[in-house]
Amino acid sequence: MTISEELLDELLKGCERPEDLLGDAGLMKELKIKLMERMLGAELTSHLGYEDGKDAPPDQTNRRNGSSAKRLKGQDGELPIAV
Repeated sequence: MTISEELLDELLKGCERPEDLLGDAGLMKELKIKLMERMLGAELTSHLGYEDGKDAPPDQTNRRNGSSAKRLKGQDGELPIAV
């Protein structure tokens, strides 16, 4: 996958200082959080066999039932995610 210059420009809009990109509330941390949540959502879709917002197959007894807040600890500190 290649990230286009336009997408990169859009992501970096408003980043004027190093902290805006690398700080605790910076773009990099937000991207990590959003990517982690997207991966977990895709894993749940694969496990359940139906997309978010769609009806579950009649033979599927497991259902999506919302999310809860979790904190992942890593090299960059804690990342708050919705699971």
